[in-house]
Amino acid sequence: MLLNDKILVGKSGDKELFILPKMANRHGLITGASGSGKTITLKVMAESFSDAGVPVFLADVKGDLAGTAMMGEVNENIQERLDALNITDFEPKSFPVRFWDIYGENGHPVRANVEQVGPEILSMMLGLTEAQEGNLAIAFEVAEDEQLPLINLEDLRAVLAYVAENKDKYVTKYGNITTQSIGVIQRSLLTLEKQGADKFFGEPALDINDFFAVDKDGRGVINTLHAVKLFESPDLYASFLLWLLTSLFSQTNEVGDLDKPKMVFFFDEAHLLFNGMPTYRLKRITQVVKLIRSHGIGLYFISQRPTDIPDEIMSQLGNRVQHTLRAYTPAEQKIVKASADSFRTNPEFDTAEAILALGTGEALVSFQDAKGAPNIVEKATILPPQSQMGVIDGIARQKIINESPFVGKYDTAIDPDSAFERIQRMKAELAEQAISEGIIEQPVQYKGESPEDIQRRNIEAFNAKLRENQAANQVVPQQQQAAPAKTTKTTKVSQSKLEKYADRAVGNMVGSASSAVGRNLMNKFLKSFFK
Repeated sequence: MLLNDKILVGKSGDKELFILPKMANRHGLITGASGSGKTITLKVMAESFSDAGVPVFLADVKGDLAGTAMMGEVNENIQERLDALNITDFEPKSFPVRFWDIYGENGHPVRANVEQVGPEILSMMLGLTEAQEGNLAIAFEVAEDEQLPLINLEDLRAVLAYVAENKDKYVTKYGNITTQSIGVIQRSLLTLEKQGADKFFGEPALDINDFFAVDKDGRGVINTLHAVKLFESPDLYASFLLWLLTSLFSQTNEVGDLDKPKMVFFFDEAHLLFNGMPTYRLKRITQVVKLIRSHGIGLYFISQRPTDIPDEIMSQLGNRVQHTLRAYTPAEQKIVKASADSFRTNPEFDTAEAILALGTGEALVSFQDAKGAPNIVEKATILPPQSQMGVIDGIARQKIINESPFVGKYDTAIDPDSAFERIQRMKAELAEQAISEGIIEQPVQYKGESPEDIQRRNIEAFNAKLRENQAANQVVPQQQQAAPAKTTKTTKVSQSKLEKYADRAVGNMVGSASSAVGRNLMNKFLKSFFK
């Protein structure tokens, strides 16, 4: 609840506990056991930031945050809490919400091309080892150097196959490439596609600036990612949020200390972001968390236990809300103690005991003061949200989507001329040249067959001829090596010539195959290669 230009989150007796907008980009943490009230706290904060004119991004993993778009009501339970808090100016209201969904089913589609995501985040999505990530990074480098745009997964598969076929050519420049690693990556991509991630990779790509929006009344838009389905694939969910974080950092400028954040970003189920994260990657993420504050962006992590967040990240979180924890085992008791020790002590109560005694909707709260120092911890009752609790029906959701200014901007996927098409075009031109030279036979054409089908079968015939030559260059059995080899017109090309062919193919891959130089190269080589 926004009160006197400050974000009122809860009260401790008559003491009001505020997040100061100027300190909101110092990041924050909401923790507590399941059912302790974390979602309510998140909603109260998001609503207040919106009223303060600060855009918000949050992931809705259960579907119950969508109600922020609908006006709330004061029922008996809410009125009882308002009376206990002595709040008389509470106003039920709705908030400006835009729905997003990487699957495009319950919100505007969210897409990024493969190049934008990059090998590091993609490796997280695929669950790759460091060595496999290195091979993936090489594929990205090759694609960039040879002007093969990586837009969707089809492009990436095509480039990976090409890199594997020509790995010896790249060892000196890029490092070791193993077909085993490439094979693992290809299989992992198939798994990723089965999770529906192919809908995320493509064009038109999300313009991150579309998240930085306010409505006609100056209230910040609450960008709500419908993540119910996405959350079924935890690695994909975590990787997607980390991609958004790094995109926000890389695509925004340093602005220093502002009177209020440019945006607040909530990471629900934050433990998934760091599960199994290697040290080298955690260091980079920690650096982003440290520096993004100067870009005017506040990050708020939501999880069950404070120990879910690495210490390097925890030290950056200045605004904290701790709901109740349960401690039935020695390990759980250590977690309670660690949480209690992270607060500035209040001499009026034992912090660890207070954590265990908190009821639903109650929390220990410590926000930063005007100088950036943490206030002493207070036992507080969290305010109720002003918007509707729970899910909304499909009709209401669709109405909000249809009234969004982004209708039509992201709805239809686009498949531009990129790596897959360029590689296919190169192969098709080489196949057609080989057919015209009589090196391979024109495959039978069927009535009503499309040009694309003809092209595909031409390429298949061409690849078959290449495999035939490759097989003919295998080592001759020992008993056949006694007699000297005879040179005849039917002698197959050497393996070294096959590699030269691959090199020439690369040179023609980006459109030069249709030029005079490209045609001369193909004419010369095709005649020598298959004679």
